[in-house]
Amino acid sequence: MSERDVEFYRRIQNHDQDALEALYDKYERLLYSFVFKMTKQSELSEEVIQEVFMKIWHRKGIYDESKGKFSSWLLTVARNTAVDLMRKKKDTPYSLEERDSVHQQGPSSEDLLEWKEEGERVREAVATLKEDQQEVIHLFYFNGLSQQKIADRLDIPLGTVKGRIRLALKHLKKNISQHDEGGI
Repeated sequence: MSERDVEFYRRIQNHDQDALEALYDKYERLLYSFVFKMTKQSELSEEVIQEVFMKIWHRKGIYDESKGKFSSWLLTVARNTAVDLMRKKKDTPYSLEERDSVHQQGPSSEDLLEWKEEGERVREAVATLKEDQQEVIHLFYFNGLSQQKIADRLDIPLGTVKGRIRLALKHLKKNISQHDEGGI
C-alpha cells in the first residue's frame, strides 16, 4: 500500500494531476477525521486538507522514505498545518456545519485497521513514559498546544517543557523500535 503512495507522490512532484487526485481521494476522509478531532471546526478542517495537498503540489512538503511511512508523514503535515492555521485564525469564529454523507463515511476498513494497530503501539509506548512526560506529549501532540502555552498551563519553565518533550520522544522512539523488532 505504501509503495503505491510513494509512486503517486513521485508523480505529483512531476505535476501529475491524476496522481494528486488519487492521493486526495485515498486520504481526504482520513485527514478530515484526524484534523476535525483537533480543530472541532468543519471549515477549518477542510482548509487544512486543501493546504496539505497544495504543499505537496508546490513541493513545500518533502517526503523522505527513509524516515517512515508516507501515511505517517502525511498526518504529520496535516497536524502541523492545522496547528499553524488554528494559531493564525484563533479569533475567527467558525460554524460547525456537518459534512455531507460522502465525508461522513470515514476512512476505509484497511486504513482503520492500520491506524488502529499503529495507534495501539503509540498508546502502549506513551503509557511507559513518566507521568510528566505523558502530560506534555498529550498537550503538545494531541491537543496542539505550543510549548509556551504548555509551560504557562503547567506553570513550569519553557526549557523544562522542551526537555520533557525531547526525552519523551527519545523514549518513544526506543520503545516503538523495540516493539517493531519483536522485543516488546
